Amino acid sequence: MKILVIGGTRLMGRHLVSELLKKGHQVTIATRGLSKDPFGDSVHRIIFDRTKEESIRSQFSGLCFDVVFDSLAYCSEDIRILLDRLSCKRYIMISTTAVYNKHMDTKESEFDPLSGEVKWCGRGDFPYDEIKRQAERALFQNYPHLSSVAVRFPFVLGEDDYTNRLRFYVEHMISGQPMNIDNYAKQMAFVRSDEAGKFLAFFAENEFAGQINGASDGTISIKEIAEYAERKTGKKPLLSGNGDKAPYNGETEYSINTQRARELGFQFTPLRDWIFDLLDGYITQLTETES
Repeated sequence: MKILVIGGTRLMGRHLVSELLKKGHQVTIATRGLSKDPFGDSVHRIIFDRTKEESIRSQFSGLCFDVVFDSLAYCSEDIRILLDRLSCKRYIMISTTAVYNKHMDTKESEFDPLSGEVKWCGRGDFPYDEIKRQAERALFQNYPHLSSVAVRFPFVLGEDDYTNRLRFYVEHMISGQPMNIDNYAKQMAFVRSDEAGKFLAFFAENEFAGQINGASDGTISIKEIAEYAERKTGKKPLLSGNGDKAPYNGETEYSINTQRARELGFQFTPLRDWIFDLLDGYITQLTETES
């Protein structure tokens, strides 16, 4: 199939492209061209600015793809500007579990993008959670002729996580810097970057349309992460209201239900089967740097 991946040079996007190429698809990646990718001559490339309507018009008008994966659609205007320009049979939007009022066992049905009014908005018009709700509403209400999927992920982790959010906690413990953490014992969900990429690629050939969650099985708290790092390093976390604000502050206790994915035949790896190996990698890197 002829597939366009908007984004695709970092984190789960890179894994998505790798999976699509393994399956023999003809892949085009569209990015700003600022990050190198490892794909060489195996992909076509489009350089554009996702935030500029003129750039989208000049690069995509009249193009046709079997499937489009879009990791850069933040708001309803992003959806409109792109889908009014290019043609595709199937559109897969990388969304977020931030569309929910999250709690333990959060299910897809708890946010229905077919309900509620579409508000045509730019990226700065609402907070992130509402911006993504509006993007989903725009997709499912205004482009019903498309076979569309909104894949809702929690925070994505991996050795290639350029955000360094999880690394923040380990780094502060090893260096003895105080942290301001407002949800220390709250259970939270995550997904591994390579598995997120495989899950996305799954929908290139699967005919499912609608909304679906993607998350590693199980949850973990920052407290448990800190306790593991303390056992490994001998360094205690320094918790202080005056410390550096932690990246996952503001997150409530929640888990993500992935029964719908299992029913389609995709099984996520348990979170606790891989997150401690990731922490070990951070610990090794940071202790070597210190020494």
